[in-house]
Amino acid sequence: MRKVLLPSLIIIAASLLLIRVFYLQIIDDSFKLKSENNAIKKQYDYPERGYIYDRYGKLLVANQASYDIMVIPRDIKENLNVDEFCTLLNITKEDYEKRVAKARVYSPRLPSVFLSQLNKSEFAAFQEKIRKFDGFYFQKRSLRDYEVDYGANIFGFITQVNERLIAKNPYYNSGDLIGQQGVEQSYEEVLRGIKGVKYIQKDKYNREIGSYKNGKYDTIAVAGEDINITIDAELQKYGEELMINKRGGIVAIEPKTGEILALVTAPSYDPGIMVGRQKSKNYTLLYHDSIAKPLYDRGLLAEYPPGSPFKILTGLVALQEGVIDEHTTFMCHHGFSYGRGRFMKCHGFGPHQLNNGIYNSCNTYFAQSYMLTINKYNNPGKAVDIWSDHVKSFGLGQFMGYDLPTGKRGNIPTSKTYKKIYPNGGWRSTTIVSNSIGQGEVLMTPIQLANMMATVANQGYYYTPHIIKKIEGKKIDAKFTTKHETTIDKKYFPPVIAGLFDVYNKGTAYALKVEGIDICGKTGTAENYTKIGGVRTKLKDHSIFVAFAPKDNPKIAIAIMIENGGFGATVAGPIASLMIEKYLRKKITRTDLETRVLNKSLAVEYAKLGGMNEASAIETTPKDSVLKAKIIVPKAVVPKTEIKKTKVDTTKKN
Repeated sequence: MRKVLLPSLIIIAASLLLIRVFYLQIIDDSFKLKSENNAIKKQYDYPERGYIYDRYGKLLVANQASYDIMVIPRDIKENLNVDEFCTLLNITKEDYEKRVAKARVYSPRLPSVFLSQLNKSEFAAFQEKIRKFDGFYFQKRSLRDYEVDYGANIFGFITQVNERLIAKNPYYNSGDLIGQQGVEQSYEEVLRGIKGVKYIQKDKYNREIGSYKNGKYDTIAVAGEDINITIDAELQKYGEELMINKRGGIVAIEPKTGEILALVTAPSYDPGIMVGRQKSKNYTLLYHDSIAKPLYDRGLLAEYPPGSPFKILTGLVALQEGVIDEHTTFMCHHGFSYGRGRFMKCHGFGPHQLNNGIYNSCNTYFAQSYMLTINKYNNPGKAVDIWSDHVKSFGLGQFMGYDLPTGKRGNIPTSKTYKKIYPNGGWRSTTIVSNSIGQGEVLMTPIQLANMMATVANQGYYYTPHIIKKIEGKKIDAKFTTKHETTIDKKYFPPVIAGLFDVYNKGTAYALKVEGIDICGKTGTAENYTKIGGVRTKLKDHSIFVAFAPKDNPKIAIAIMIENGGFGATVAGPIASLMIEKYLRKKITRTDLETRVLNKSLAVEYAKLGGMNEASAIETTPKDSVLKAKIIVPKAVVPKTEIKKTKVDTTKKN
């Protein structure tokens, strides 16, 4: 037994050792790779990012050459002349030490960015002496070159990836660039292309001796795809000009496709300041501007009470539920009494039916219609849910699914909403009647308002709003060509559209008519409260306007929200008429409206929010501020000399 045991143990041990050696050398190549990593240098070839064009092929965003100084901390020689190095790159010795220490934390043997985005002249000075600085080399990259000074919220910007993203996505390495916000983020994988890799062999002295295995494992960079977005560049530019000295959003949509024609937020900024070595400083200034909030896309994120435009849906739901028809009449006495001590004011007087209820914007008519809708059912909770489902079928109260990386749901209340507010019950139609006129618990974003009008223009259907029109060699997502039907029968839309048409013919927008264009629209004014010094204070109302045109075969639907703008026909309405004419005719005939809007400043109203007086509001609006739509920008927030736009040589595509 002993004679057999000892040889058996030796054989088993030898077998285990052989199996382990086989596994390590043949199957598991991790040790081999670690060994080779010491002798092989990976050099990435970054592709040119895809160009961005507007719907008509106008070039909006191209590329420009840039260079990053890369560092491998382990390869830095002790005798490196730090003073000369810092002088060449115009940095301090302290800055040098911080950057090397940060790179060493990331990895002592892997490359990371030491100094990013040098232009050609800065790079040329360094390139002449790079041989003297072991451990450093340059990496050519492609930065954005903005051909226009508008549309910053649409494009987004390019920034370096952070460690969290590197850990999550193996494609990216330290120093790589990625799209943030706008289409740069939404279509990052399309625009970025695929980077190439070259493996370079090094000898035992860490000197480069040539391509590893004759380039067997090298890959070629693949350029990013060009894209066309749905934006009409000239309309976008015009919208931003009209919004100077105002805050708010403009969203224009092509009803038959859901394509976004313009997406304006104000204040905004020149996208060019988010390129180059000043980008970080400029972004910090924008980010900390808590007064104007230029990085806050009001067209997608701002939730407002929609005001009177919501009456369109109140009427459609009441028609669908059969509680009114277009001839149902309600008497208005400058308002509506709906309970003891409760009175809803109104500008109307006398009998109102659907048509003049719309063009006179009669609160009484729509409050009565809403209450009949809720009172149709014995259970108000059930009634509110039915009403809510109708309204949500227009894409409201939910994320809309558009192809931009930011947005808000808005709010369409349900029975759950009121169970939370009134846990002991007791609520009824009179309790929530303010919903009928777009107040109460109803909140909408400007893009939701625009989509609502596109749906009305289409008489009951819409396509998910989107900003991508064409990707070279690819199809756009099928969800953008899928029709969404509302719960409202098509037959109820024509009488509502007739009322919207009469808003321009004999109603609240009569003074905003454009000769030869049949516009259907609705004015709106939403109450606006805020806390000032802890006290709930009423400010000037928000100005709202929604419209589509032409009445037959509509080409554009639009929503405008102007914070603290007052009546809908005062500021928002003229902007709607001008934007519609600009899109349909490519020129403006209502120059009187244009002059009025361009000269209209709401700086004094916004000064109240910042605790400033009229004089300081005017004084602190720098001519060359970072903000495109210049609004109450205190010098302490955005100093006139702080914002720099880095521009280097542009490499054009043929």
